[in-house]
Amino acid sequence: MEERILIVDDDPEICRLISAYLEQAAFKVSAVADGLAALEQLKRQRPDLMVLDLMLPKADGFEVTRRMRAEANFSDIPIIMLTARLEDTDKVLGLELGADDYLTKPFNPRELVARIRAVLRRTSGSGGKAGTGEETRPLEYGGLCMDRERHLVTVDGREVGLTKTEFSLLEILLINQGYTMTRDELLERALGYSWEGMGRTLDTHIRNLRRKIEADPDQPLFVETVHGIGYRLKPVPGDRP
Repeated sequence: MEERILIVDDDPEICRLISAYLEQAAFKVSAVADGLAALEQLKRQRPDLMVLDLMLPKADGFEVTRRMRAEANFSDIPIIMLTARLEDTDKVLGLELGADDYLTKPFNPRELVARIRAVLRRTSGSGGKAGTGEETRPLEYGGLCMDRERHLVTVDGREVGLTKTEFSLLEILLINQGYTMTRDELLERALGYSWEGMGRTLDTHIRNLRRKIEADPDQPLFVETVHGIGYRLKPVPGDRP
């Protein structure tokens, strides 16, 4: 079955360019030109992923992302944000609101296709090790529990809502309990790519994950930074109280 991509951009030339490359890559594509039209399109036909321009009429990319992540029916749709701005603050804000990735204009359409494939791969599959036969078994760590079949995470019995990217990162860390995952390993295995300069994206996703699963994100009980290396599940002596 063809995967559906919704392009949201008010530049018709960019829409035509992206559509051509995606259709050549066997995706089914639709496009709208403003933020409110994007939200209406979601109700008519749910896409597998949205390519979302930041600067849009009627409702900008930030507002569209905010509304999608607040709506249960759309909260898990992956978003790749496009921005003509170079400021890191805009990119970080988009990720903090729940975008899964971003590209800065002008961009190579082939890279966008690669990013889309990487996001869809990690959000539709498991981060487990191939050949284990345990890709859907529940994962537990202290009061943290991940039900991979139901795509559900609880902390001390309380359900927490994660984006698919946050879920993928946490899954990799849970699978590799006791090991420090380098930033490159997490980028490659959890996010699906290892392009230079994506460390800021990883850090933002980890920060968002901590905000949702940690009682105090500044003093994490679960996800620990190993300075100069990467991240790991924080070792605790005995059972966590």
